[in-house]
Amino acid sequence: VEAARAAAPKVEVATERVVLARGLGASPGIAAGEVRVVSDIAKIDEFQQGEVLVTETTAPDWVPAMLKAAAIVTKTGGMTSHAAIVSRELGTPCVVGTGNATEVLRTGRAVTVDGSGGLVYEGILPEAAPSLETDTHTAESATYATTAPVTGTKILVNLGVPDRAQEVARLPVDGVGLMRQEFIVSSYIGDHPLALIERGQGDRYLEKLAEGIGKIARAFAPRSVVLRLSDFKTNEYRDMGGGEKFEPREENPMLGWRGASRYVAPAFARAFELELEAIRRVRGDMALRNLWVMVPFVRTVGELERVLEMMRARGLQRGPDFKVWMMCEVPSNVLLADRFAALVDGFSIGSNDLTQLILGVDRESGELASVFDERDEAVMRAVQHVIRVCHEQRATVSICGQAPSVYPEFTEALVRAGIDSISVNPDAAVRTRHLVAQIEQRLMLECLLARGETSHSRRSRMSEIQ
Repeated sequence: VEAARAAAPKVEVATERVVLARGLGASPGIAAGEVRVVSDIAKIDEFQQGEVLVTETTAPDWVPAMLKAAAIVTKTGGMTSHAAIVSRELGTPCVVGTGNATEVLRTGRAVTVDGSGGLVYEGILPEAAPSLETDTHTAESATYATTAPVTGTKILVNLGVPDRAQEVARLPVDGVGLMRQEFIVSSYIGDHPLALIERGQGDRYLEKLAEGIGKIARAFAPRSVVLRLSDFKTNEYRDMGGGEKFEPREENPMLGWRGASRYVAPAFARAFELELEAIRRVRGDMALRNLWVMVPFVRTVGELERVLEMMRARGLQRGPDFKVWMMCEVPSNVLLADRFAALVDGFSIGSNDLTQLILGVDRESGELASVFDERDEAVMRAVQHVIRVCHEQRATVSICGQAPSVYPEFTEALVRAGIDSISVNPDAAVRTRHLVAQIEQRLMLECLLARGETSHSRRSRMSEIQ
């Protein structure tokens, strides 16, 4: 260690705290490094390990660079933007919605990023100075090993990066409630699936996809892993290798050709068939029967029926060890919850998109960040309705949006409504399990009080619960 310390370059620590940019603290933590402003995805290869990534915004094809970043700063975006979501999963400090980061932060300039306070400082602050005696991964692993209480509500994690699977699997969680397939495609493959098929490289897409999915499913076995089928938007697909030929330009990709609508479209059918074959291989050839699937952005009952039929044609039939969920993120899913729930085993509420579409607020907008609130009464009524109706149809309900990771009161409302599971970012898993345990104990005590039990019997029952 002494030899390494002597060989390491000396770090000049800043003596003053000069704020260069302010934004939303999207992923907690503090880190320092040299800025690399990347204005175009075409220049992403210039990004080096340990630099601070500064850009307008990020998309799935930016993930390889984000994996190398000490911290991430964006000019636009809110708490549910791509940069914010991925940074939280990676445990990388992130500040979004600065409004001026790409102008005031110059490549090569040393900065400190405070992802909790939403600030970017000039130079390297003392608390961010690198130290050979500090091993953040060891500290993180110790946190993962922390014992946690048993809860009636299952605690799941959101995960997309296969390389983190073994590490995150050590958390006291009941499985993966959201495996983001987009991260696997952008990190392991990089090219548009239809472009690969056209070049006669469909097998490469299939093999890499199965490899990434299998890596996560194997790490968590026998715990269930719910894979969300691909949910790229047209602008994200266009940025992939060869994507321009196969993707239209849309004014609002968030509401465009995505999710179930894409799977049933003849133009995308060959790519979706490879996706289903990759799932079949993981469950069959790799014998990872803990892999389930989830259909995102379903607009109509007819769409869901067609997707399920395509799955059955590939041998993916719902059964005791193969559950099919759907995302609940479109208002039609709420209004027709009984119709949708009759066709699947469970719902997973995507609170980010559901809030966006109920309140009419662009989730990527920094200007409307104060209006975007999953705790709004309209959103909460929708969530409570979905839980009640799904349970009447004997379907389970989970949630995989951002809200439970940041709002304790939202989590309490979910537990009180009877939600079956809550899927959160890895950094919030232990905290959420303890919170849910406390909420469930309070609910049990309230039930005992409502039943009028004596103080002695209440104490005995609470001792058993604890």
